[in-house]
Amino acid sequence: MGFLQPSSAAPTIHKFLEFLLPAEMGQLLSCAKNTADDVKKSRAALQRCPPGHPCRPMCLKNLAASLESRFKQRDVSSDLDEAIEHYRAALALYPPGHSDRYKSLDNLGGSLCMRFEYHGVLSDIDEVIELRHAMLPLVPPGHSKRHKVLTRLAINHESRFQHSGVVSDLDEAIEHRRAALAAYPPDRSGRSIILSTLATSLESRFEQRGVPSDIDEVIELHQAVLLLHPPGHSSRSESLKILGPILFTRFEQRGALSDLDDAIEHCRAALALYHPGHFDRSIILSTLATSLESRFEQQGVQYDLDEVIELYQDLPLHYPPGHSGLSAHLNNLGTILLTRFKQQGVPSNLDKAIELFRAALALVPPGHSIRSTCLNNLAMSLQTRFEHRGVLSDLDEAIEHHRIALALFPPGHSDRSACLNNLAGSLLTRFEHCGVLSDLDEAIEHHRVALALVPPSHSDRSKCLNNLAVSLQTRFEHRGVLSDLDEAIEHHRVALALVPPGHSNRSVYLDNLAGSLLTRFEHCGVLSDLDEAIEHHRVALALVPPSHSDRSKCLNNLAGSLKTRFQHRGVLSDLDEAIEHHRVALALVPPGHSNRSTYLNNLAGSLRTRFEHCGVLSDLDEAIEHHRVALALSLPGHSHRSACLSNLARSFQHRFRQFHLSCDLDEAFALYLQLSQVSHAVSRQDLCAAKSWATSAEDMNHSSALIAYQTTLRFLDQHVAALSSSSRHFDAVREASSSHATDAFSYSVRHGALTTAVELVEQGRAVFWTQLARFRSPLDDLSLSNDTGAVLAEEFKRLSFCLRNVFDQSTEDQSPQIRQLTMQWDDVVSRIRMLPDFSRFLLPPLFSSLQKAAEDGPVIIVNASQYGCDALIIHSAEDPVHVPLDITQVEVSELSSEFQSLANLFGTSDDHTPKLVGILRKLWHRIVDPVVQALRESKVHPGSRIWWCPTAEFTLLPLHAAGPYEKKGDTLSHIYISSYTPTLAALVRARQQVSRDASPQYFVAIGQGNPDGGKALQHVAPELAVVAQRLAPVISVTTLADGDATVQGALDALDHNQWLHLACHGMPNRQQPFESSFSMCDGPLMIKDIIRSNWQNPEFAFLSACHTTVGDEKSPDESIHLAAAMQFSGFRSVIGSMWSVDDEVAQQVVSAFYGNLVDDSGRLDCTRAAVALHKALKSLRKKIPLEQQIVFIHMGV
Repeated sequence: MGFLQPSSAAPTIHKFLEFLLPAEMGQLLSCAKNTADDVKKSRAALQRCPPGHPCRPMCLKNLAASLESRFKQRDVSSDLDEAIEHYRAALALYPPGHSDRYKSLDNLGGSLCMRFEYHGVLSDIDEVIELRHAMLPLVPPGHSKRHKVLTRLAINHESRFQHSGVVSDLDEAIEHRRAALAAYPPDRSGRSIILSTLATSLESRFEQRGVPSDIDEVIELHQAVLLLHPPGHSSRSESLKILGPILFTRFEQRGALSDLDDAIEHCRAALALYHPGHFDRSIILSTLATSLESRFEQQGVQYDLDEVIELYQDLPLHYPPGHSGLSAHLNNLGTILLTRFKQQGVPSNLDKAIELFRAALALVPPGHSIRSTCLNNLAMSLQTRFEHRGVLSDLDEAIEHHRIALALFPPGHSDRSACLNNLAGSLLTRFEHCGVLSDLDEAIEHHRVALALVPPSHSDRSKCLNNLAVSLQTRFEHRGVLSDLDEAIEHHRVALALVPPGHSNRSVYLDNLAGSLLTRFEHCGVLSDLDEAIEHHRVALALVPPSHSDRSKCLNNLAGSLKTRFQHRGVLSDLDEAIEHHRVALALVPPGHSNRSTYLNNLAGSLRTRFEHCGVLSDLDEAIEHHRVALALSLPGHSHRSACLSNLARSFQHRFRQFHLSCDLDEAFALYLQLSQVSHAVSRQDLCAAKSWATSAEDMNHSSALIAYQTTLRFLDQHVAALSSSSRHFDAVREASSSHATDAFSYSVRHGALTTAVELVEQGRAVFWTQLARFRSPLDDLSLSNDTGAVLAEEFKRLSFCLRNVFDQSTEDQSPQIRQLTMQWDDVVSRIRMLPDFSRFLLPPLFSSLQKAAEDGPVIIVNASQYGCDALIIHSAEDPVHVPLDITQVEVSELSSEFQSLANLFGTSDDHTPKLVGILRKLWHRIVDPVVQALRESKVHPGSRIWWCPTAEFTLLPLHAAGPYEKKGDTLSHIYISSYTPTLAALVRARQQVSRDASPQYFVAIGQGNPDGGKALQHVAPELAVVAQRLAPVISVTTLADGDATVQGALDALDHNQWLHLACHGMPNRQQPFESSFSMCDGPLMIKDIIRSNWQNPEFAFLSACHTTVGDEKSPDESIHLAAAMQFSGFRSVIGSMWSVDDEVAQQVVSAFYGNLVDDSGRLDCTRAAVALHKALKSLRKKIPLEQQIVFIHMGV
């Protein structure tokens, strides 16, 4: 992608300052005392003229003038401020029509203009322009001073353009200069100056818009000036000096050699008129050298090149040592060499440019106005060298120079936006090579601030939009958050719309937009994105001439999109064209270029794809050679190294399948094994490479498969941890996690590593909840360990609360606030891990820790994988027991789909019992009965509690209700009391949150029978009454109903109550699971609201609502549903529903449940909830339909 520097931030050729001669300086010093006396006398005179005195306006003007003179000598800004106030007061005393009003307007305008140049405050120049416009009616057409006012007005508009970038100011300046020219007598001697200044304004507009007619008019005007300066005229040398570079500029735009020859001729003529040692001689020599160099490139005449080298060597001799102009010249020459390097790629030009920029910086003392430009130029050249040679110290130094340059521009300075963009660009480059995520986030932050500083009409806005878009796409490629990519495409489209056809940046913007569209196609599969991408890539390539430095990128990008289209449509000509473009792109980047590794990889990938479809072995061999070289160029630590390792390994696998040479297979997996050594921040690319390794190891039955799965899940953990905890990242989490945890479980079980199977499936499932659960980790042991532990525990709690509280609150996923909190949180976690006994704090738990989930009964993991289905029974003090299941993942998926279709019909008038029984029997015979037999063999007695921990499609099936449903056979509910848990770790956390027996218990019952926009529930009010009645012997129940049952009311109630009964509509959202909700009277109480809560010691929640355990349809392993949200928020025990609940039946179940929950102890105990539910449903078996008997499930302790 093309990262662009704003025009004010690119390496800059400075105009030379005019310096005072010693005699002039002496005159100024001798005048200083007189000026001080003038101020004193003027003040005294003003005091003698009170308001109303006829001489007061004159006294005000005289005091202002003397203060202005003193400011020019002493540089004390308060003098200028006071002068402006006195000029204002004088103007107020001259009413419209007064003969002195014109002069008074002019005085105030001049002083404001001076202050603007000094401080850069735009309101000053705005006022100056207003004053100049007020002067125009006082000098009507024909007036001798009209051309002066028009000229000054043009100058003011140009000044405002230079600071704000609004091109309309430039347009107005040009119109005023045209009017000034028309008002100026043709025979007066100063006409050449007006012609020249109009030409300068047109040249500025040409640089902004690239309209050919502007530069044509510029040349015509300067040629007219030259005619006014015949041979022998004192200004002829100046006219020749100006005309030469402009002719060269038109040559660069159109390629007409006559312009180049004329430029050289004018430079030579100008040079002949300047004596050796003249200040301007070096400028002409620079232009002449550049023009001769271009003519050599065009015509190859050796004499031109010899003269260029001689000129470059002689240029510094035109400045004495220490001369202030030498720094500007060195900057100019460095810029020329850097430009030539970008065009020609000659390394010595780049090295010389850096050497010159260093020398220029050394000549400029701290505080000098051009020091920031020198820092910027040096930084840009160092970054360019890094991009071509890959020496990281160059890039680090560039970033350091950019930071110093930024510090020189305070907030509000017109150049701050450009400096922010430059720093962001360097940080993005370092991220792309080193993978440090903080560099990427900081780059995006700087780009956003830079864009905010540039108004919509500013000429640099398109570049700022482009740069932000490039950074956002880079973050998408590493984190997979689709909103980043969508935002990038939107910014690219706006940037493209801001540059008209013919603009020099249009090809870059087209190419970047195309790249983003291609990426979105690869992620979302919308074919229109792919077709639009290819169209933009072709147009971009057509706009880039063969010698342009961006041509290789355009070729590479077009090739990539063509290869992608071949993979989706199978037209071989697309792939052949892609390979041809990849070859040309590679030929255009010399050895050492930072993009060479990428181009080699891309060419190799296309060749391998053609081999896969055409079987030409030479394509595969060539692909392997290119992949080898690409890998050698991507050293350990490089962000693309994982992709290089994976690509080369896959190519060896292809060759192994052709010839079955073991050396190819050995080399492939030796490459894959290097992935386990990745130490930088893990990207999506690293995770994809590890997944490829695991899949290949499974397919090849290679011994590295277990390491591959462990590496993949370690990368997954690190990748998800790098994302801020936001529902906007859930798609990225879902894509990243896929099925690798369940496949890793299957592999470990097949190879007898049962405890490892448990560890891996825990590490790769419910990863979103796992990351959020870090913010609620129990800290009792840490607080009691020692004073340091207690302090760290409090800091951890504070930061965790802050991070949980900003869940989904920021529109920017990595806002500065969240990024700062995350860095502080990571630091506290690192310090906790340094304490004795806390080295594994918040790391994926080992089996010894997970086994604690089975303290009150066995936990059964039921796993579905493409490689087989298994159950694993976890006991509290024994090794896991493996139960093979005679069912495939496809069959489980079909059974799950059949059941979901049936569940959608529950609650209708038809009797669905026969179909339901048929499904429950299948569950029994294929899944549950083998587990029951193993439990019996393990001496788990009937009536015991068991916990189901299903994975994949098993999560959607009612395992607790399985049974033969025959007269002589017991169902599972006749044998054991079932509960569920999404993960073992969730159950362990619930067990660690021990109830405080001595503390008071508080219970709230919330009911909403008339929700906002929902169907009325007739039995909610009776249900709440039943709850209060049943619990009356042990606890007083607070009730919130109807109008009191608001979203905030419910959240506030839970701040003060540990026990909850909630009766309302449950609204699952299977496409946007974080928007699943409970319906309150004023709107939805969503999962994201629950996550942000900070409830103290919650115990139990009965969710008497529909579908509270129904989560995301594409990722059932993530368990993003209402019941899991309550469990995550701290509730140790939760009752929820798997499908729709009958309103009347719910009332009966609730009555029976609480009747069984209350005992003689005088307190409620959430660990009795599962047994109470079991007994309640048992008592209602003959009273309610089967589908309603099994709809409620228990989760937790």
